[in-house]
Amino acid sequence: MTLSILFLILLALVFDFLNGFHDSANSIATIVSTRVLRPKYAVLWAAFFNFIAFLFLGLHVANTIGKGIIDIAIVDQRIILGTLVGACSWNVITWYLGLPTSSSHALIGGLIGAALVKIGPQALVWQGIIKTVAFIVVSPVAGLLLGWFLGNIVYWACRKSSPQKVDHFFRKGQLLSAAFYSIGHGGNDAQKTMGIIASLLFSAGLLGKTFYIPLAVVLLCYAAIALGTMLGGWRIVKTMGQKVAKLKPVDGFCAESSAASALLISTAFGIPVSTTHTITGAIMGVGSLRRLSAVHWGVVGRIVWAWVLTIPASAAMAALTYKLAERFF
Repeated sequence: MTLSILFLILLALVFDFLNGFHDSANSIATIVSTRVLRPKYAVLWAAFFNFIAFLFLGLHVANTIGKGIIDIAIVDQRIILGTLVGACSWNVITWYLGLPTSSSHALIGGLIGAALVKIGPQALVWQGIIKTVAFIVVSPVAGLLLGWFLGNIVYWACRKSSPQKVDHFFRKGQLLSAAFYSIGHGGNDAQKTMGIIASLLFSAGLLGKTFYIPLAVVLLCYAAIALGTMLGGWRIVKTMGQKVAKLKPVDGFCAESSAASALLISTAFGIPVSTTHTITGAIMGVGSLRRLSAVHWGVVGRIVWAWVLTIPASAAMAALTYKLAERFF
Protein backbone atom coordinates (compact mmCIF):
# COMPACT_ATOMS: atom_id res chain seq x y z
CA MET A 1 0.00 0.00 0.00
CA THR A 2 1.54 3.32 -1.10
CA LEU A 3 1.79 6.54 0.90
CA SER A 4 -0.69 8.22 -1.44
CA ILE A 5 -3.32 5.56 -0.76
CA LEU A 6 -2.70 5.82 2.99
CA PHE A 7 -3.08 9.60 2.73
CA LEU A 8 -6.40 9.24 0.90
CA ILE A 9 -7.68 6.74 3.47
CA LEU A 10 -6.75 9.23 6.19
CA LEU A 11 -8.52 12.01 4.27
CA ALA A 12 -11.61 9.80 3.95
CA LEU A 13 -11.58 9.25 7.71
CA VAL A 14 -11.27 13.03 8.19
CA PHE A 15 -14.41 13.39 6.07
CA ASP A 16 -16.11 10.72 8.18
CA PHE A 17 -15.08 12.60 11.33
CA LEU A 18 -16.44 15.85 9.86
CA ASN A 19 -19.63 14.01 8.96
CA GLY A 20 -20.11 13.04 12.59
CA PHE A 21 -19.00 16.48 13.79
CA HIS A 22 -21.31 18.26 11.35
CA ASP A 23 -24.25 15.89 11.85
CA SER A 24 -23.91 15.49 15.62
CA ALA A 25 -26.58 18.19 15.89
CA ASN A 26 -28.99 15.82 14.16
CA SER A 27 -28.40 13.19 16.83
CA ILE A 28 -28.44 15.40 19.90
CA ALA A 29 -30.32 18.61 19.06
CA THR A 30 -33.72 17.38 20.18
CA ILE A 31 -32.52 15.68 23.35
CA VAL A 32 -30.43 18.74 24.32
CA SER A 33 -33.07 21.33 23.46
CA THR A 34 -35.68 19.47 25.52
CA ARG A 35 -33.13 19.33 28.39
CA VAL A 36 -33.39 15.58 28.77
CA LEU A 37 -29.60 15.32 28.73
CA ARG A 38 -26.83 17.84 29.13
CA PRO A 39 -24.80 18.34 25.96
CA LYS A 40 -21.70 16.48 27.18
CA TYR A 41 -23.78 13.40 28.06
CA ALA A 42 -25.88 13.66 24.91
CA VAL A 43 -22.87 13.49 22.60
CA LEU A 44 -21.48 10.47 24.44
CA TRP A 45 -24.88 8.77 24.18
CA ALA A 46 -25.13 9.49 20.46
CA ALA A 47 -21.51 8.53 19.73
CA PHE A 48 -21.86 5.16 21.45
CA PHE A 49 -24.92 4.23 19.39
CA ASN A 50 -23.28 5.60 16.21
CA PHE A 51 -20.46 3.12 16.73
CA ILE A 52 -22.46 0.01 17.58
CA ALA A 53 -24.68 0.46 14.50
CA PHE A 54 -22.41 -2.03 12.68
CA LEU A 55 -23.84 -4.78 14.91
CA PHE A 56 -27.36 -4.24 13.55
CA LEU A 57 -27.10 -3.03 9.95
CA GLY A 58 -25.74 -4.44 6.71
CA LEU A 59 -23.51 -2.70 4.16
CA HIS A 60 -26.03 -1.93 1.41
CA VAL A 61 -25.38 1.84 1.46
CA ALA A 62 -21.60 1.31 1.31
CA ASN A 63 -22.02 -0.78 -1.83
CA THR A 64 -24.24 1.89 -3.42
CA ILE A 65 -21.62 4.60 -2.83
CA GLY A 66 -18.75 2.33 -3.83
CA LYS A 67 -20.13 1.29 -7.21
CA GLY A 68 -23.59 2.81 -7.67
CA ILE A 69 -22.89 6.53 -8.28
CA ILE A 70 -20.01 6.47 -10.78
CA ASP A 71 -18.47 3.65 -12.81
CA ILE A 72 -16.08 1.82 -10.46
CA ALA A 73 -13.76 1.15 -13.42
CA ILE A 74 -12.84 4.86 -13.77
CA VAL A 75 -12.05 5.42 -10.09
CA ASP A 76 -8.47 6.43 -9.38
CA GLN A 77 -6.65 8.39 -6.70
CA ARG A 78 -7.42 11.77 -8.28
CA ILE A 79 -11.16 10.95 -8.34
CA ILE A 80 -11.04 10.08 -4.64
CA LEU A 81 -8.97 13.17 -3.81
CA GLY A 82 -11.36 15.49 -5.67
CA THR A 83 -14.41 13.85 -4.08
CA LEU A 84 -13.09 14.15 -0.54
CA VAL A 85 -11.74 17.69 -0.86
CA GLY A 86 -15.05 18.87 -2.37
CA ALA A 87 -17.13 17.17 0.32
CA CYS A 88 -14.92 18.25 3.22
CA SER A 89 -14.80 21.85 1.99
CA TRP A 90 -18.59 22.09 1.74
CA ASN A 91 -18.97 20.53 5.19
CA VAL A 92 -16.64 23.10 6.76
CA ILE A 93 -18.33 26.03 4.98
CA THR A 94 -21.83 24.99 6.03
CA TRP A 95 -20.69 24.17 9.57
CA TYR A 96 -19.27 27.70 9.86
CA LEU A 97 -22.58 29.14 8.62
CA GLY A 98 -24.54 26.94 11.03
CA LEU A 99 -26.45 25.19 8.23
CA PRO A 100 -27.48 21.53 8.74
CA THR A 101 -26.71 20.34 5.21
CA SER A 102 -26.13 16.79 4.02
CA SER A 103 -22.63 15.32 4.24
CA SER A 104 -23.96 12.42 2.18
CA HIS A 105 -24.98 14.60 -0.74
CA ALA A 106 -21.71 16.53 -0.49
CA LEU A 107 -19.87 13.22 -0.97
CA ILE A 108 -22.10 12.22 -3.88
CA GLY A 109 -21.66 15.66 -5.45
CA GLY A 110 -17.90 15.26 -5.11
CA LEU A 111 -17.98 11.91 -6.91
CA ILE A 112 -20.09 13.34 -9.72
CA GLY A 113 -17.92 16.45 -10.17
CA ALA A 114 -14.63 14.55 -10.32
CA ALA A 115 -16.02 11.88 -12.66
CA LEU A 116 -17.49 14.46 -15.06
CA VAL A 117 -14.12 16.20 -15.39
CA LYS A 118 -12.27 12.94 -15.98
CA ILE A 119 -14.60 11.11 -18.40
CA GLY A 120 -17.88 12.98 -18.87
CA PRO A 121 -21.54 11.98 -18.36
CA GLN A 122 -20.91 8.39 -19.46
CA ALA A 123 -19.01 7.84 -16.19
CA LEU A 124 -22.19 8.34 -14.14
CA VAL A 125 -24.44 5.53 -12.93
CA TRP A 126 -27.74 7.29 -13.49
CA GLN A 127 -29.91 4.75 -11.69
CA GLY A 128 -28.05 5.30 -8.41
CA ILE A 129 -27.87 9.08 -8.87
CA ILE A 130 -31.58 9.47 -9.69
CA LYS A 131 -32.54 7.35 -6.68
CA THR A 132 -30.30 9.43 -4.41
CA VAL A 133 -31.43 12.80 -5.80
CA ALA A 134 -35.08 11.77 -5.51
CA PHE A 135 -34.56 11.18 -1.82
CA ILE A 136 -33.46 14.80 -1.36
CA VAL A 137 -37.22 15.41 -1.56
CA VAL A 138 -38.48 12.05 -0.29
CA SER A 139 -36.48 11.89 2.96
CA PRO A 140 -37.60 15.23 4.49
CA VAL A 141 -41.18 14.67 3.32
CA ALA A 142 -41.12 11.15 4.80
CA GLY A 143 -39.70 12.55 8.03
CA LEU A 144 -42.35 15.29 8.10
CA LEU A 145 -45.26 12.92 7.45
CA LEU A 146 -44.03 10.29 9.90
CA GLY A 147 -43.40 12.97 12.53
CA TRP A 148 -46.86 14.45 12.02
CA PHE A 149 -48.53 11.02 12.02
CA LEU A 150 -46.71 9.68 15.10
CA GLY A 151 -47.19 13.00 16.89
CA ASN A 152 -50.94 12.83 16.31
CA ILE A 153 -51.09 9.28 17.67
CA VAL A 154 -49.03 10.13 20.76
CA TYR A 155 -50.92 13.37 21.46
CA TRP A 156 -54.25 11.52 21.16
CA ALA A 157 -53.04 8.67 23.42
CA CYS A 158 -51.90 11.16 26.06
CA ARG A 159 -54.90 13.48 25.83
CA LYS A 160 -56.23 12.54 29.29
CA SER A 161 -52.83 12.64 31.05
CA SER A 162 -51.48 15.68 32.85
CA PRO A 163 -48.67 17.65 31.13
CA GLN A 164 -46.34 16.82 34.04
CA LYS A 165 -46.96 13.07 33.68
CA VAL A 166 -46.46 13.19 29.89
CA ASP A 167 -43.26 15.19 30.28
CA HIS A 168 -41.88 12.76 32.88
CA PHE A 169 -42.67 9.69 30.75
CA PHE A 170 -41.22 11.05 27.51
CA ARG A 171 -38.04 12.30 29.16
CA LYS A 172 -37.21 8.63 29.66
CA GLY A 173 -38.64 7.66 26.30
CA GLN A 174 -36.43 10.18 24.55
CA LEU A 175 -33.31 8.34 25.71
CA LEU A 176 -34.52 5.34 23.68
CA SER A 177 -35.60 7.38 20.66
CA ALA A 178 -32.26 9.24 20.59
CA ALA A 179 -30.40 5.92 20.72
CA PHE A 180 -32.62 4.54 17.95
CA TYR A 181 -31.95 7.60 15.81
CA SER A 182 -28.17 7.48 16.43
CA ILE A 183 -28.07 3.86 15.24
CA GLY A 184 -29.84 4.95 12.04
CA HIS A 185 -27.50 7.93 11.65
CA GLY A 186 -24.32 5.91 12.14
CA GLY A 187 -25.59 3.05 10.02
CA ASN A 188 -26.41 5.20 6.99
CA ASP A 189 -23.70 7.87 7.17
CA ALA A 190 -20.61 5.85 8.14
CA GLN A 191 -21.26 3.48 5.25
CA LYS A 192 -20.75 6.27 2.73
CA THR A 193 -17.12 6.65 3.73
CA MET A 194 -16.71 2.88 3.69
CA GLY A 195 -17.82 2.88 0.06
CA ILE A 196 -15.25 5.55 -0.83
CA ILE A 197 -12.36 3.74 0.88
CA ALA A 198 -13.35 0.37 -0.56
CA SER A 199 -13.57 1.81 -4.10
CA LEU A 200 -10.07 3.29 -3.62
CA LEU A 201 -8.68 -0.07 -2.48
CA PHE A 202 -10.47 -1.90 -5.30
CA SER A 203 -9.14 0.52 -7.94
CA ALA A 204 -5.61 -0.05 -6.60
CA GLY A 205 -6.05 -3.83 -6.90
CA LEU A 206 -5.92 -4.39 -3.15
CA LEU A 207 -9.29 -6.17 -2.89
CA GLY A 208 -8.79 -8.67 -5.69
CA LYS A 209 -11.35 -9.06 -8.47
CA THR A 210 -14.48 -8.75 -6.32
CA PHE A 211 -15.63 -5.51 -4.71
CA TYR A 212 -16.35 -5.86 -0.98
CA ILE A 213 -16.05 -3.85 2.24
CA PRO A 214 -13.24 -5.13 4.54
CA LEU A 215 -14.09 -5.43 8.25
CA ALA A 216 -11.18 -3.14 9.19
CA VAL A 217 -12.67 -0.39 6.99
CA VAL A 218 -16.09 -0.90 8.63
CA LEU A 219 -14.68 -0.50 12.15
CA LEU A 220 -12.48 2.48 11.25
CA CYS A 221 -15.40 4.35 9.67
CA TYR A 222 -17.76 3.73 12.56
CA ALA A 223 -15.05 4.83 15.00
CA ALA A 224 -14.35 8.04 13.03
CA ILE A 225 -17.99 9.11 12.80
CA ALA A 226 -18.53 8.32 16.49
CA LEU A 227 -15.52 10.46 17.43
CA GLY A 228 -16.83 13.33 15.30
CA THR A 229 -20.23 13.05 16.94
CA MET A 230 -18.62 13.03 20.39
CA LEU A 231 -16.82 16.32 19.71
CA GLY A 232 -20.00 17.81 18.27
CA GLY A 233 -20.95 20.64 15.93
CA TRP A 234 -22.45 23.13 18.35
CA ARG A 235 -23.25 25.85 15.80
CA ILE A 236 -25.79 23.54 14.16
CA VAL A 237 -27.28 22.27 17.43
CA LYS A 238 -28.89 25.67 18.01
CA THR A 239 -30.41 25.77 14.51
CA MET A 240 -31.79 22.24 14.72
CA GLY A 241 -32.83 22.27 18.36
CA GLN A 242 -34.69 25.57 18.66
CA LYS A 243 -34.67 27.65 15.48
CA VAL A 244 -36.73 25.21 13.38
CA ALA A 245 -39.38 24.68 16.12
CA LYS A 246 -39.57 24.76 19.92
CA LEU A 247 -39.63 21.22 21.24
CA LYS A 248 -40.87 19.42 24.35
CA PRO A 249 -39.73 15.88 25.34
CA VAL A 250 -42.83 14.32 23.71
CA ASP A 251 -42.02 16.23 20.50
CA GLY A 252 -38.39 15.13 20.60
CA PHE A 253 -39.44 11.50 21.06
CA CYS A 254 -41.79 11.65 18.06
CA ALA A 255 -39.27 13.44 15.83
CA GLU A 256 -36.39 11.08 16.64
CA SER A 257 -38.52 7.93 16.35
CA SER A 258 -39.96 9.04 13.00
CA ALA A 259 -36.59 10.01 11.55
CA ALA A 260 -34.96 6.80 12.80
CA SER A 261 -37.67 4.68 11.16
CA ALA A 262 -37.15 6.44 7.82
CA LEU A 263 -33.36 6.05 8.08
CA LEU A 264 -33.43 2.36 8.91
CA ILE A 265 -35.81 1.60 6.04
CA SER A 266 -33.60 3.57 3.61
CA THR A 267 -30.46 1.82 4.88
CA ALA A 268 -32.06 -1.60 4.41
CA PHE A 269 -32.69 -0.72 0.74
CA GLY A 270 -29.16 0.67 0.27
CA ILE A 271 -30.32 4.25 -0.32
CA PRO A 272 -27.78 6.88 0.89
CA VAL A 273 -30.24 9.41 2.30
CA SER A 274 -29.51 12.54 4.26
CA THR A 275 -29.93 12.14 8.01
CA THR A 276 -30.07 15.94 8.18
CA HIS A 277 -32.99 16.19 5.75
CA THR A 278 -34.86 13.41 7.53
CA ILE A 279 -34.62 14.78 11.08
CA THR A 280 -35.35 18.34 9.91
CA GLY A 281 -38.53 17.11 8.19
CA ALA A 282 -39.53 15.18 11.31
CA ILE A 283 -39.03 18.24 13.55
CA MET A 284 -41.15 20.31 11.14
CA GLY A 285 -43.88 17.66 11.15
CA VAL A 286 -44.02 17.48 14.94
CA GLY A 287 -43.69 21.25 15.34
CA SER A 288 -46.63 21.88 13.01
CA LEU A 289 -48.97 19.86 15.24
CA ARG A 290 -49.48 22.81 17.58
CA ARG A 291 -49.90 25.29 14.74
CA LEU A 292 -48.18 25.94 11.41
CA SER A 293 -46.69 29.16 12.74
CA ALA A 294 -44.81 27.11 15.37
CA VAL A 295 -42.39 26.18 12.58
CA HIS A 296 -39.97 28.98 11.74
CA TRP A 297 -40.42 28.82 7.98
CA GLY A 298 -37.79 31.48 7.28
CA VAL A 299 -35.11 29.29 8.87
CA VAL A 300 -36.48 26.27 7.00
CA GLY A 301 -36.22 28.15 3.69
CA ARG A 302 -32.57 28.99 4.38
CA ILE A 303 -31.86 25.34 5.15
CA VAL A 304 -33.63 24.14 1.99
CA TRP A 305 -31.54 26.48 -0.18
CA ALA A 306 -28.40 24.96 1.35
CA TRP A 307 -29.76 21.49 0.51
CA VAL A 308 -30.34 22.49 -3.11
CA LEU A 309 -26.83 23.88 -3.45
CA THR A 310 -25.00 20.98 -1.79
CA ILE A 311 -24.52 18.63 -4.75
CA PRO A 312 -23.60 21.29 -7.37
CA ALA A 313 -21.32 23.19 -4.94
CA SER A 314 -19.41 20.11 -3.79
CA ALA A 315 -19.27 18.86 -7.41
CA ALA A 316 -17.71 22.15 -8.54
CA MET A 317 -15.08 22.05 -5.77
CA ALA A 318 -14.31 18.39 -6.55
CA ALA A 319 -13.96 19.16 -10.26
CA LEU A 320 -11.54 22.00 -9.53
CA THR A 321 -9.51 19.79 -7.19
CA TYR A 322 -9.35 17.04 -9.81
CA LYS A 323 -8.08 19.47 -12.46
CA LEU A 324 -5.41 20.82 -10.10
CA ALA A 325 -4.34 17.29 -9.14
CA GLU A 326 -4.18 16.33 -12.82
CA ARG A 327 -1.95 19.32 -13.55
CA PHE A 328 0.42 19.16 -10.60
CA PHE A 329 0.51 15.49 -9.58
